[in-house]
Amino acid sequence: MTPLLNPLKKTELIGFVILAAIIVILLPAVTDAFRLNLVGKYLTYAFVAVGLVLCWGSAGILSLGQGIFFGLGGYCMAMFLKLEASTPEATKIQSTPGIPDFMDWNQVTELPWFWEPFHSFAFTLLAVVAVPAILAFVIGFAMFTRRVGGVYFAIITQAIAAILTILIIGQQGYTGGVNGITDLRTLHGWDIRTDTAKTILYFVNAFLLLGVIALSMLVRSSKLGRILVALRDKEDRVRFSGYDVAAYKIFVFCFAAAISGIGGAMFTLQVGFMSPSFVGIVPSIEMVIYCAVGGRYSLIGAVYGTLLVNWGKTTFSESFPELWLFAMGALFIAVVMAFPNGLAGIYKSHVQPLFKRLATRNSDRRDAPAEAPAAIAE
Repeated sequence: MTPLLNPLKKTELIGFVILAAIIVILLPAVTDAFRLNLVGKYLTYAFVAVGLVLCWGSAGILSLGQGIFFGLGGYCMAMFLKLEASTPEATKIQSTPGIPDFMDWNQVTELPWFWEPFHSFAFTLLAVVAVPAILAFVIGFAMFTRRVGGVYFAIITQAIAAILTILIIGQQGYTGGVNGITDLRTLHGWDIRTDTAKTILYFVNAFLLLGVIALSMLVRSSKLGRILVALRDKEDRVRFSGYDVAAYKIFVFCFAAAISGIGGAMFTLQVGFMSPSFVGIVPSIEMVIYCAVGGRYSLIGAVYGTLLVNWGKTTFSESFPELWLFAMGALFIAVVMAFPNGLAGIYKSHVQPLFKRLATRNSDRRDAPAEAPAAIAE
């Protein structure tokens, strides 16, 4: 094992390999193109859940507004795709050709200045990560330097999510309003609506997620990760030891925001649109539920929790469209009350000890001395 991976626990590496095998090999082999794209959409939410494990699980920072950063990443990608679909030739029937259709419907006669940089794909990729991180820095600097935390920070992030949703809906001529940015067709001329394209994007999404999880594992196993845990448990003691508590909190909050932005961009590519319904309070709380069900201390568990909750959501909404919200709420309450550490906690407290007992029993049997041969009867 390389020195870089030495701090990582063997169980984490095994769990990472199993997760990689499931999402890269097993799921593509047993699902059709439609269901695989559905799973790919679920995995985009897992980026947010992984970020919440770092913020909430490691550092004790509960954010109820992670949908903000997911949505910003998605909107950045949607702006590039919409500009590509709004060439003068494709929009010649508009009163103002060359601008997105929703702008023309709202009597906007020229492309706004903040849309212009999104003609560049390189700028868009940078913005997907930078825009959420910059907003997170502004929020974090304003809050953490004033020692705002706990339930107050959670409520403030929830309020910001509501404000951003209202802003997006209100500026219909620039953002698409309540409908969002739709009718996204191509990426550099490549049709992203075909089954083949969606399958390729699924694998891109899966490998990006695995890369994010691996990077997050390294962060948690480093000195930085240990300081974050210390912040969660004894913040005053860390502050009195000479560490800049606000700086560490700002960093992990920005890191989680950047991760969420990547998930939002991949959502836009796989689903083909982005709307304010993924920015507000409800989706942000749902993302916390994904993390809680999987286990807020486990990066791998957060992915399983995301898949489980969304699979249940899809199943219930197909069979009982009026009851699935109640079912999700009941699932969250049951997990929090019965298994406060989520699926990962169930594994560590029940499944893992069982495997250890079985392994010990088998080892004892192998190491036991062979019985003496029976005496030969005279």
